Amino acid sequence: MDSEEKYIPVNKGHFELDTVERTKEFSKKMAIGWEDEYKDYRQKWVEMPKKREVLEYPLLVDLELASACNLKCPMCYTITDEFKNKVKKGFMDFELFKKIVDEISGKVFALRLSLRGEATLHKNFIDCIKYAKDKGLKEVSTLTHGGNLELDFFKKCVDAGIDWITISIDGVDEEYDKIRKPLKFEDTIRRLEKIKKYKDDNNLVKPTIKVQGIWPAIRPNPTKYYETIAPLVDLVSYNPLIDYLRKDSDIVYEENFACPQLYQRVVVGSDGQVMMCSNDEDGEEIIGDAYEETIYDIWHGERLNKIRDIHNQKDGFKTMKVCKLCYYPRKMIPDEPAKVGDRDIIVENYINRKQNTGE
Repeated sequence: MDSEEKYIPVNKGHFELDTVERTKEFSKKMAIGWEDEYKDYRQKWVEMPKKREVLEYPLLVDLELASACNLKCPMCYTITDEFKNKVKKGFMDFELFKKIVDEISGKVFALRLSLRGEATLHKNFIDCIKYAKDKGLKEVSTLTHGGNLELDFFKKCVDAGIDWITISIDGVDEEYDKIRKPLKFEDTIRRLEKIKKYKDDNNLVKPTIKVQGIWPAIRPNPTKYYETIAPLVDLVSYNPLIDYLRKDSDIVYEENFACPQLYQRVVVGSDGQVMMCSNDEDGEEIIGDAYEETIYDIWHGERLNKIRDIHNQKDGFKTMKVCKLCYYPRKMIPDEPAKVGDRDIIVENYINRKQNTGE
């Protein structure tokens, strides 16, 4: 079956709330210091899934420093009974982290220090950034709720060399406070203001700061959300609400889906178990053990190759529970007009997916 016949969504479910100009500028900022390699990295990110070509090493490795979080957001899978029963909450052993980084340095472009939990809770979070950058990883990033990003902590992140921080901010004012409790919107904005001033005072481009939020929380006032946050960060984006709570039954899929992540990244949980992709939140499909195996062997191993073969078959993904529940193969439709200041946007939503926080 030809690659052209497959539906292969490379960056599914992420939408810029920002202007075209700022989005282009963000991409330029991301490339600073490794321009040629960044271009190669981004090209391969798109091309490898389409060609279904397995490189020597993945382009990105996700190392989950923490599977625990100190928040209980109402739309998050970490609050479900299934997650609590299947995933042992904990923190990645620093020696395991170093073992993996030692192997992939010089072979993998990017390292993501987060997945299901709050990475900044890890006692060696700063050490992990520094170790990876000292080993030559071109891009080290993390996703955080931002509650720990007080200026002193941020300075340590900068000194360690972090390249990119994505902060989840769901709505403004009471909407944010309700979802992200006990965090407060005014405190989060205060932290961003201090970070922005520090970067400006020191002529810092890196780390680039991206803010993302779920659309239902932004919907009541997209203009205030954007105009409050955009001046303080490099990019503002949003995500349609995903069925992380596993409540949907009438799911509509794209025809002949094949997953791009099988050719892009390897995802290591805090316990060393390697998941088939970043959307296997419950660890249903374990493809390796990072304590016992190398990233190379897992990447080229029988278990992952078998999953790739399944995805090469017509609608083969439907035979796998993880893939049937995933948002990647789920069909979207641009059906919701909205305004951000004087800009008109069209929001894409998953078909038959309620866009209400906690549903």
